[in-house]
Amino acid sequence: MNPLAVDLNDVISQASPAIFSLLSKRGKQIYFPKKGILAQAAEAKGKAINATIGEAVEDDATPMRLESIASKVSLNPKQVFPYAPSFGLPTLREKWKTLIAEKNPSLAGKEYSLPVVTSALTHGLSMVGYLFLDEGDTLLIPDISWDNYSLIFSNGYGAKLTPFPLFKGDGLDLEGFRQALLAGEPAKKVVLFNFPNNPTGYSLTTIEATQIQKIILEAAEKGHTIVAIIDDAYFGLVYENGIETESLFARLADVHSHVLAVKLDGPTKEDYVWGLRVGFMTYGVRLGTKALYTALEAKTAGAIRGNISNASHLGQSLLLQAYESSTYGAEKKAKYETLFARYQAVKKTIAIHPEYTEQFEPLPFNSGYFMCVTLKNGLDCEKVRQILLNEFDTGLINLSGVLRIAFSSVSAAVIPTIFENIYKACLKAQ
Repeated sequence: MNPLAVDLNDVISQASPAIFSLLSKRGKQIYFPKKGILAQAAEAKGKAINATIGEAVEDDATPMRLESIASKVSLNPKQVFPYAPSFGLPTLREKWKTLIAEKNPSLAGKEYSLPVVTSALTHGLSMVGYLFLDEGDTLLIPDISWDNYSLIFSNGYGAKLTPFPLFKGDGLDLEGFRQALLAGEPAKKVVLFNFPNNPTGYSLTTIEATQIQKIILEAAEKGHTIVAIIDDAYFGLVYENGIETESLFARLADVHSHVLAVKLDGPTKEDYVWGLRVGFMTYGVRLGTKALYTALEAKTAGAIRGNISNASHLGQSLLLQAYESSTYGAEKKAKYETLFARYQAVKKTIAIHPEYTEQFEPLPFNSGYFMCVTLKNGLDCEKVRQILLNEFDTGLINLSGVLRIAFSSVSAAVIPTIFENIYKACLKAQ
């Protein structure tokens, strides 16, 4: 094992043996190469002659670039073309931590790590798998979930995906989740939360969030060590009163010293920049020290360097510009109102057409980009989807045995037609 990995392992195990036990074999072996090329390049920074870094520069020492590309970007070339650090731009990391605190007031007074920049949230999830999942490890996920989890965790790292029931009636199946988490003798448990949920568009009520916190605490007190992965891709898009507006990270970041909360988030959905590919990975644990978090950040950055080297410098710079803009808040509010109007159109359409419930039933939804319907009368989702495509010029997603409607991607005016088409396709499919 590399001595740098040994040093990081020593820091983590001394600060928290429980957290060290959660690391995968890869997680224990990974390190950030602070004594190699990067360290030597850092030592040469600012010298009159610097021939260390693998970047080309012009004779005036600015980044070498093609005018056909540079002319399309108004930012300073130094904010666009050089490599970004594997940890991410320091100013953006600090800014995102500030934004997390603003969006989650109950984090006040709690210690958690500085976010590490990933190549958007999917890459962050992969880095969680790298650091915390060995082949054969079990990952608890909702039984209705994003299909990419299988590619990331099962195909990518050999984890066994074990579903727990998402719904019971009109809300979360809390007892089903509790039984899944507490099953077996005390052991390492890795669980994934995704609220607002993809595909259902469901977010926790404040009461449900409190209950999940209690269940996690109960499991830890019974001897389980837990990695709580919190996929906050659609964070902030809540449309009803009584729904939890803060991330589960705020509740789990200090719930117990044997529970490591890992928050995966970013601007992709929150700030409507799907193509910039910038995300963040943040750690929280009760009694977590600066040394512990610094070591976890270094392992994360090491995994990133060995995987993609670093995330887009251009994407990070553009986001910093946006977050410093005086119009950012108003712009974001306007986009939220557009999505909220589409959500309301869905609710209204379902409410004024009771006949639809003869053919399909909406699953609980209150947030995010999506909602889902389950079909009745033994109808097959794929058959109905094909009828919608071929006879009604309408595309939906068949996912986990339900039909997902992305109301985020259509105008409010089109939404009544979507549900009318689903109803007619169901009739045809019988």
